[in-house]
Amino acid sequence: MEYSCQTYELKCNECGRRFGNRPLSGCPDCLAPLEIAYDLDIIRKEGKFTRANIAAGPFNIWRYAALLPIPEGFQPDIPVGFTPLVRARGLGKRIGADNLYVKNDAVCFPTLSFKDRVVSVALANAQKFGFTTVGCSSTGNLANSVAAQAARLGLKATILIPADLEPAKILNTLVYGARLVRIDGNYDHVNRLCTLIADEYDYGFVNVNLRPYYAEGSKTQGYEIAEQLGWKLPDNVVCPMAGGSLIRKIRKAFNELIALGLVEDKPVRFFGAQATGCSPISQSVRNGWDYIEPQRPNTIARSLAIGNPADGPAASKMIRSTGGWAEDVSDVELVAGIQELAETEGIFTETAGGVTTAVTARLYAQGRISGDETTVVCITGNGLKTTDALAHHYDHIDVRAIRPRLVDFVDYIAALDCQDVDAFPEPALVG
Repeated sequence: MEYSCQTYELKCNECGRRFGNRPLSGCPDCLAPLEIAYDLDIIRKEGKFTRANIAAGPFNIWRYAALLPIPEGFQPDIPVGFTPLVRARGLGKRIGADNLYVKNDAVCFPTLSFKDRVVSVALANAQKFGFTTVGCSSTGNLANSVAAQAARLGLKATILIPADLEPAKILNTLVYGARLVRIDGNYDHVNRLCTLIADEYDYGFVNVNLRPYYAEGSKTQGYEIAEQLGWKLPDNVVCPMAGGSLIRKIRKAFNELIALGLVEDKPVRFFGAQATGCSPISQSVRNGWDYIEPQRPNTIARSLAIGNPADGPAASKMIRSTGGWAEDVSDVELVAGIQELAETEGIFTETAGGVTTAVTARLYAQGRISGDETTVVCITGNGLKTTDALAHHYDHIDVRAIRPRLVDFVDYIAALDCQDVDAFPEPALVG
């Protein structure tokens, strides 16, 4: 299974060998990961990737199709992406940020996470390669997106997950009719099994044999950030890290925009966010390592719980090369981050977003980011998927019903005003 394309092909990160376009994720010679390499000279000469053409395109990721690995003749059917970039004045006031933005993929179509971006690009290629069954190894959001988009495209879906995923994410996969296989192990165990299955069966696993195409979908978040800032780059980006791909692809998007003349060149610092219970990339950044020391995940932020991230070493190098930094926060702090973002901006994010919000607050408190700099915080998933992480924090709330009388209402509100109902103390965010 292979197809040719004039403007892009697979290329090894280490030895530079090229492989055309085929379902392959690693170089057979040096075992390094493969990525999509573009011929920017041809793209520039074709004149398709311009501000004017983008503005005339649809309000979804397909407005950037000229710089995505999309097979010739592909007709997009799912309007993914182009999510809001929200000026976060309330959150900014609390943490000392005057020019803070939230890129809100918690409302991404169709399954409320940034994984919808990567899956749409991966499945476009899965169809071209002739796969009729697709799947993934997943910590939740990816499972939802593969199941939903496979259903839309008429593909069969077989999805493997760690057995302890959040119930809402499991339900949000089953509802689309996917075959769901629970594995007694963590994500790294699941991913290794998927690799073995992909070698033996004719399955298109989006984050295994289709991974190079899948990862390119993340670039669209970077394109949108630049366009929504008026074709300008921010000073800083704060991004959650699981496998380490998203943060690298946003930078790749910025570099491509610079190379093609859509934005002015400027330095952008990248900051990574992880949960303390699974923080191999942030550990690598803080120690100045060019490698990752694998960890056994132990955090409620299951969507970030990848103990041996494939793009971890490259992400660590990239962050440090931009003058950025990485931090990790406890489960208590990430829950505080969820509440903080909801209370200040009306955005309900999942546990990964709580990690990113809490890390952002810490970066400002440490002085690593200045209050006047333009900073974009990437929120990647919706809080409706991880309500179990919050539920017990509201056990103290009075749930009794009052009579439908004004006097009862007045008494009830007065009683509430006398109570200390702050279950999420601010110091947990910035400590």
